[in-house]
Amino acid sequence: MSQSRTAVLTGSLAVVAALALSACGAAPDNASTTADGKNAATATSAADFGGLDALVKAAKKEGTLHAIALPRDWANYGALIDGFTKKYGIKIQVENPDGSSQDEINAVTSRKGQDRAPDVLDLGSSFALSAAQQGLLAPYKVASYADIPSGQKDTQARWYNDYGGYISIGCDAKRVKTCPTTFADLLKPQYKGQVALNGNPTKSGSAFGGVYAAALADGGSFDDIQPGLDFFAKLKKNGNYTPVESTPATVEKGETPISIDWDYLNAGYADEFRSKGVDWKVSVPSDGQFSQFYSQAINKDAPHPAAARLWQEYLYSPEGQNLWLKGYARPALMTAMEKAGTLDKEAAAKLPKVSGTPSFPTEAQQSKAKTVIAQGWAKAVSG
Repeated sequence: MSQSRTAVLTGSLAVVAALALSACGAAPDNASTTADGKNAATATSAADFGGLDALVKAAKKEGTLHAIALPRDWANYGALIDGFTKKYGIKIQVENPDGSSQDEINAVTSRKGQDRAPDVLDLGSSFALSAAQQGLLAPYKVASYADIPSGQKDTQARWYNDYGGYISIGCDAKRVKTCPTTFADLLKPQYKGQVALNGNPTKSGSAFGGVYAAALADGGSFDDIQPGLDFFAKLKKNGNYTPVESTPATVEKGETPISIDWDYLNAGYADEFRSKGVDWKVSVPSDGQFSQFYSQAINKDAPHPAAARLWQEYLYSPEGQNLWLKGYARPALMTAMEKAGTLDKEAAAKLPKVSGTPSFPTEAQQSKAKTVIAQGWAKAVSG
């Protein structure tokens, strides 16, 4: 996992760039079609294409799926990729696994009509909205579309949330005597030079979330992220903030003993480094709970339109959702699966504990917050 992948969630520059790009046109010439002339590139559901069996047959005929910016160690994507290939015999080619949202959207627009274009995208909520407005995404309802919470999907089914998590504080308990569990704790003098973010909040989604969570902890709101900038300015002034961006490598080496990051990434570190002697503790700060989801989408001009749609069906099946859950990410269908009895209870029990119901900033609130961060971050942590 690289911090650049977290840029998928945010980055005002990425959104501005997306808005400047032209919408896509016709579907690819080599789109899969059935014997009765149904075209996968225009199918808005499996039923619309003649059923799941027909979709599987067409996807197998295509034989390949082009993905982009999916690191294997991010939210258990490695297991999802392997599971799909094992189940359907379709090879997934992942380009630029550590890429950002702008890399994804640039690949869609610059390779329109080319076989090298990405078929599917994993985008942050605000970015998915922009891409849909550009006309870059194909409307497609997975079989479980109705079970995705209404606030977490596009009404035209051009994107829908897939998995998410909370901003958390990860801590190397062998290097840090008493691990912090709240943002207030992070200001204590014993944490000098130890508190890191996963990236730069002007382009990194998790770092952006970290500043938003700090704002909520320090008198701010979804409408007012400035207290988050002020918090990190205090953290920098008292010497606790380190500009070293946390990665699996810095965590393992002890260079970033305290890391503010998504809970599914921090919880993954705990598993990954236990065998290497690192005791990585994870807590979701009670004083600054900030949650965010990523979103799935299909390129309207996907070179492998049947495989793209089958990938979505796989991700939103109990098997796919539970694999995200095993990677400590909270799947979008979690509530529905709990009711249906298909949720992996053992994996769910291992999730970092949180209280209350998550709420999310609106698109307008996020845009405003991004502008404030873009203008004020460098000043907050300079010197």
